[in-house]
Amino acid sequence: MPIENITHTTTGIELVRKLSAEGRRVFTADAAREVAPSVGLSSGYFRQAMHHLVRDGWIVRLKKGLYALSGAVPGTTSLHEFEIAMALVAPAAISHWSAMSHHGLAEQMPRRVFVLTTARAVPRLRGKKAMHAEPGYPVGGTTYQFVQIKPERFFGIDQVWVNESRVSITDPERTLLDGLMAPQYCGDFAEVLHAFELRAAKLDVERIIQHALKLDTATAKRLGWILERQGIASDRLEPLRVLPIKGYRVLDSSGPRRGPYETRWMIRVNLPGAKPS
Repeated sequence: MPIENITHTTTGIELVRKLSAEGRRVFTADAAREVAPSVGLSSGYFRQAMHHLVRDGWIVRLKKGLYALSGAVPGTTSLHEFEIAMALVAPAAISHWSAMSHHGLAEQMPRRVFVLTTARAVPRLRGKKAMHAEPGYPVGGTTYQFVQIKPERFFGIDQVWVNESRVSITDPERTLLDGLMAPQYCGDFAEVLHAFELRAAKLDVERIIQHALKLDTATAKRLGWILERQGIASDRLEPLRVLPIKGYRVLDSSGPRRGPYETRWMIRVNLPGAKPS
């Protein structure tokens, strides 16, 4: 390695130590640039030093102008993938299959982190990298899948501690409803139905009904159909049943438009082997 590169890397590591000591586990390039003179790193060599720090694994580039400590510095820990999600976009909440897994409603771990957000712009791959990559935004060995929604649908969010940070995550009831709206982001519809079974004993029925009433009517009808088959009393489900809807909706929104019709819920039960009740 050329002498100047060794110098840049050495002062760069001192920069990382300084940022770590100040508790800056996630930091902008501008913040690092302000700290750089205190460790002897001149502005003229700042960008080159940052390049070497990323290449050598001392820091992780999250997106343009935003970095995180990698955990290579003694006394520091790598950011949890949920913490990284919070840094990538705001507002944000861990959702769908990732939230199902966190709440113990999924037996399989998702290969990517699903993030609910109202942001209009989210990090994306550009150019040739985007052409040959799977959907989502990769950071390190993790891919982040952003699910963009309208601001009025950003609710049902809890705060949990992950490592040293508070992370936003959809509550169990909202997570189940997201599964009804987009089962493809939760494994598949069979996984969603299984999640309802796992949550049944602890399900906050009133809470999930109130959540559903703030979403689309098709989701509310699907919820009513499922809860009725879990033995929830009809009078508790009446707010869902009386919602007006034009035409039938398939139970599995990602499935084919076939199957028996359920008039009470205006649902077409497009499950394998489904028969009218």
